[in-house]
Amino acid sequence: MSSTAPRALLGAASVAVALAAADTYVVVLALTDMMRGVGVGIDSLQRATPIVSGFLLGYVAVLPLVGRVADVVDRRRVLLACLAVFVVGSVVTALATELPVLVTGRVVQGAGGGGLVPATLALVADLWPPGRRGIPLGVVGAVQELGSVLGPVLGAAVLAVADWRAIFWFGAAAGVVLAGAVVVTGGGVPQRPRVIPTVLAMLAAVVGWLALAAPEALVTSVSLGVPFVPFGDASSRLATPVGVVALVLLVAALGAWLRGRWSAVRRVDLLGAALVGGALGCVVLTFAAARPEQEVVGPLGYALLPVAALLALAYLVHHRRAVAPLVPRGLVRGRLVRALVVSLLVGVALVAVVVDVPLMARVVLSGDETEAAFVLVRFLLAVPVGALAGGWALRRLGPGVVAGAGLGLTALGLGVMSTWGATSLSGWTATPVLALTGLGIGLALAPVNDAALAESSEDTHGAASSLVVVARMVGMVVGLALLTAIGLHRYYGAVAALPDPTDADALRAAAVVQVTSVFRGAALAALAGAAVALTLGRRPSHPDGADRGASEVLRRA
Repeated sequence: MSSTAPRALLGAASVAVALAAADTYVVVLALTDMMRGVGVGIDSLQRATPIVSGFLLGYVAVLPLVGRVADVVDRRRVLLACLAVFVVGSVVTALATELPVLVTGRVVQGAGGGGLVPATLALVADLWPPGRRGIPLGVVGAVQELGSVLGPVLGAAVLAVADWRAIFWFGAAAGVVLAGAVVVTGGGVPQRPRVIPTVLAMLAAVVGWLALAAPEALVTSVSLGVPFVPFGDASSRLATPVGVVALVLLVAALGAWLRGRWSAVRRVDLLGAALVGGALGCVVLTFAAARPEQEVVGPLGYALLPVAALLALAYLVHHRRAVAPLVPRGLVRGRLVRALVVSLLVGVALVAVVVDVPLMARVVLSGDETEAAFVLVRFLLAVPVGALAGGWALRRLGPGVVAGAGLGLTALGLGVMSTWGATSLSGWTATPVLALTGLGIGLALAPVNDAALAESSEDTHGAASSLVVVARMVGMVVGLALLTAIGLHRYYGAVAALPDPTDADALRAAAVVQVTSVFRGAALAALAGAAVALTLGRRPSHPDGADRGASEVLRRA
């Protein structure tokens, strides 16, 4: 690919990554309003869980597929496609009046947002040669974490002047603007759109909007309202003639787009993507739907985990037989394996702080969620700072040194947190400990991606990047479950030993024991990650290394 402004193109892609990350948590303050908007009462809070976990499901499940697609077609086309999917999901969510449609919109949003990450990381490998990728990779890691911090703030700002639907209309508008920025900074449209698929997609969008919005002027019209009448006893707006037409047009648009592209589709390995995505989806739903302070496995976990194991086994069989498997043969080897291990352990350490620091704050402070969120901000703001610092340090130090030092700091911070008591968060000393821990995690982000890209070839950068992100997400969901199991075991043991089970102070102390047990386990994970990270390389990659194609791209740009 060619670009007239690599930094501007990376900037547009990075802002898109931040937008997707923000959308993960943008619903935190709007959740109750969203429930009322789709007819779900506050007394049925458990039914709202898919609103959050659905986004995470879409985000994780598409990562391997999009990573592979980014190796087959132009990265800019992948970015534009992901932004288009994100915009569609945002619009569907904004128009939803029923829970299934709302959850579907969130899943589609997550699929578009998740695909942006490996495509952007692969874009860095295209535009910068080895030895010069540190700061760009640090930027991507920083904006991703910064987006997570700004998500609730963005949601609160929109809710202050409008309703919850405006949050998603804003996301859709931002997605359109960012797509235009990618086109402009990337040197124009990568490929002229084909007429028939484009027309069918536009018709599907218009008819789909009519079905979901159900304008009152049309619905109540004697002559024009028939297409909006649901079939039989159905109440869904999609179970109408206009809804069916929208779905048919969507399928037709996809079929027309795929026509003539079967050679590229075969290289992508859709069957392998379905198997891996299904396995990852089962894992996410198993643990993401659980309430960490009460249970380890979600309501459907014991049914979903065997399905995940069967799908993973089926992929391994398919991988050996496929002509072009989803994960290219020979990719997962050497430093990439170690980078995946480090990424997984980073996810374990990260989720322990993100979940259990607010939990501890609610237990030992006022119990107010807003105050607990402000406690966590001390950690979250340090992560993007560490990500930028880690990218800058890669210019002079190897990824192993930077990531190892970062995870060493994280282990130190978590070790101190494991000694906290009921009054620890009330003092000033908690702030430097949380900041040190966040800084350490941020330092490890860019080096892990750098090592993975350096170990993979130019035509597998997308797949390698997606595997790194998948490893971190799996580390987050599975690590939280395992650490919570340890914490709950200690909590119930402490409660059983109480002479008075109704003593509020004693129960609070037992809850602190649970949280500090999680911190202790996360500290060990970070320490193990630091040890593995040291094997990623002690010297920075040389800009004149194997990836000469990227150097040529940079020279032309």
